[in-house]
Amino acid sequence: MTTVRHACALAVAGHRPDIVVTDVRMPPGNTDDGLRAAREIRERFPGTAVVVLSQYLMERAAVDPVGTDASGVGYLLKDRIADVDAFIDALNRVADGGSALDPDVVSRMIGRNRTDGLDALTPRERDVLRLMAEGRSNRGIAEALVVTEDAVEKHVNNLLRKLDITGAPADHRRVLAVLAFLRREQPEP
Repeated sequence: MTTVRHACALAVAGHRPDIVVTDVRMPPGNTDDGLRAAREIRERFPGTAVVVLSQYLMERAAVDPVGTDASGVGYLLKDRIADVDAFIDALNRVADGGSALDPDVVSRMIGRNRTDGLDALTPRERDVLRLMAEGRSNRGIAEALVVTEDAVEKHVNNLLRKLDITGAPADHRRVLAVLAFLRREQPEP
């Protein structure tokens, strides 16, 4: 059975791209197969730049492909790539031998992000979180805020990232977000 990591390395060997863009989580396992592929590409093809995309802020995923050399490596959160100009700038920087590290990772690594996450939420994200605390589904939230369900899902993913709620497979991340919100909103006894 060919692993994702092996298949990616074979593709790089056959095509010799200047840059590879991969997701941390790739099928079939949807675990860290893309991260493993990035690491193997960096080891086997040091001249190939690698940009890793992730839905969640994970320090290990950001620094793992670097090894002993940060040149030609990037790690970006997926919600940041919506700014196409910034994304292309990051790709060009990495392809030219530079690096691109998501600002949230940098903040976490140097300790500048001192908020508990709730302070970083936008007013709309706070509205979504309040409605989640009321037990509403994405559809119910979308109807209440007069937005699409896709917009609600994006806000939920953003607020989970800002609250640093990645959760284990057994955790219900929405419930963890609501608990963080309720703890903050409860007055001190």
